[in-house]
Amino acid sequence: MHRRDFVKTAAGAMAGAMRGLHEPATGVAATPAAAAARTPATGTVPTPATGTALVSDARYLDHVLIRPNGSRPPEVPERLVRIRAELEARGLIEATVPLSPAADPLDRIRAHHTGEHVDSVRQLGVTARVAELAVSGALTAVDAVVDGTVRNAFCAIRPPGHHANNTGAEEGFCYYSNAAIAARYAQQVHGYEKVLIIDWDYHHGNATQNAFYDDPTVLFFSAHDWNAYPGTGDPSLTGDGDGTGLNINVHLDCGATDADMLRHWDNVLSPAVAAFDPDFVVVSAGFDSRRDDLLGCFALTDDAFRRMTRIAMDYADSCCDGRLVSLLEGGYNLDGTALAAAAHVETLLETRNP
Repeated sequence: MHRRDFVKTAAGAMAGAMRGLHEPATGVAATPAAAAARTPATGTVPTPATGTALVSDARYLDHVLIRPNGSRPPEVPERLVRIRAELEARGLIEATVPLSPAADPLDRIRAHHTGEHVDSVRQLGVTARVAELAVSGALTAVDAVVDGTVRNAFCAIRPPGHHANNTGAEEGFCYYSNAAIAARYAQQVHGYEKVLIIDWDYHHGNATQNAFYDDPTVLFFSAHDWNAYPGTGDPSLTGDGDGTGLNINVHLDCGATDADMLRHWDNVLSPAVAAFDPDFVVVSAGFDSRRDDLLGCFALTDDAFRRMTRIAMDYADSCCDGRLVSLLEGGYNLDGTALAAAAHVETLLETRNP
């Protein structure tokens, strides 16, 4: 896309974003008691939730990452602008349930990260506030799915989170471990014992792995290029202690196709999910695994993201009444990321007859 065309598209999308991103959040529950109250005393099975939430907020555009030499990495606000424009063009904004981040994230951030890390990140001004807002968006999505407001959710949030350990600084464009915090929130606040985390980003979700490496209550699957940043994701690392076998790393070579990716879902992930039987599903939806990404070298098409989304939904449908929350991670080709994200949301909106 030529610059003048992008600016024209972004301007239209920004106007829509400023109208739509500040929609008030739908009411959500935040306590296990509230979740329990939704089960009828008669013991009848409640009607499964329907619909897909879209978590977004114009404040996510405020964070701008600038290197000391003045350069700007490709994790830019325009990623969200372009995603929203594509969703609008396909009628997906109206089809989804709008949610703004409403949950207070700080206690959950401090429960997951060290005090030193949080205190250091909180010195970063606007970036710190937006990073907290990203966590809030993830927690709000979990609340909405648990509450039954929606069946699943996509969080168009930034900055991403799956590289955020406890260094006190940005790592791979990440500040807080959004997916890991959301998983713990589903467990500790809402009482869901076992969580499946699927990471299809081109880069290994090292912080997510580190958070749950010896934890028997989380199944983590990451399909990535082991040779790329951050250089982690050795397939021989399968977990430790009670978590042995629940950390699944799959390496894919440059040029990996849809078939290459999906073969590992069929042969590795699906049997593991069946054995694990999760209560909640979290997806780290990185679209830098799509073809032509600026920071990736896979050749995945939008159909791969549709199929992975459908399979993840099938896992959620079979194990946990459809409960699934997807969080934006990477994706740096603006047009490609928007197309893949739209394919992802279109699929999340699909329902299958029992």
